[in-house]
Amino acid sequence: MSQPKSRSAGIVRNTTETQIELKLDLDGTGAFDIDLPAKAGAPFWKHMLEQWAKHGRFDLAIKATGDVEIDGHHLIEDLGIALGLALREAVGDKRGIARYGFFIAPMDEVLMLCAVDFCGRAYLKLDWNLGQERVGEFDVALAREFLIALANNAQINLHLKEFSGGNAHHTIEAGMKAMAKAMRAALTVSGTELPTTKGVL
Repeated sequence: MSQPKSRSAGIVRNTTETQIELKLDLDGTGAFDIDLPAKAGAPFWKHMLEQWAKHGRFDLAIKATGDVEIDGHHLIEDLGIALGLALREAVGDKRGIARYGFFIAPMDEVLMLCAVDFCGRAYLKLDWNLGQERVGEFDVALAREFLIALANNAQINLHLKEFSGGNAHHTIEAGMKAMAKAMRAALTVSGTELPTTKGVL
């Protein structure tokens, strides 16, 4: 009996601005080991990545540094690029996956919907109102930059819609948790067929 193909990926991304090593296993248990700088809001994003791994049951290991003495922009955006590339590689030929997934996550006053399609086309629709500029030292505008980079490099349609909002920490965290759950549903394998009538995805 043949062993199932491993749905994992390793990405190394080194630029003049950031240095990232990332490992992802789609069929994990939610284990994470994330090492980011302790400044420029990166600890908050570490917390968000841990939530994504745990609630999606994805094993995720990251070691990353960057020019956070400037600000967190390059690091957070490049983490989105690296995770997107890892998702795209780990998913492979997409045979047997559900392809679509959605989840509605409540977090106190926030109610967030995420829907995702692993279709091979990049698109982000982000409908939320963060209502504040920072969560601690984290610039909340960088959450959008991360999601744009993720969707573009994973080549997925990604929609996040806030039905009720409030605290920006809750909004972003509910979004990451909903995205994790939606991706877990979309990546569930239930057969061997390609989930499209076009013959290519």
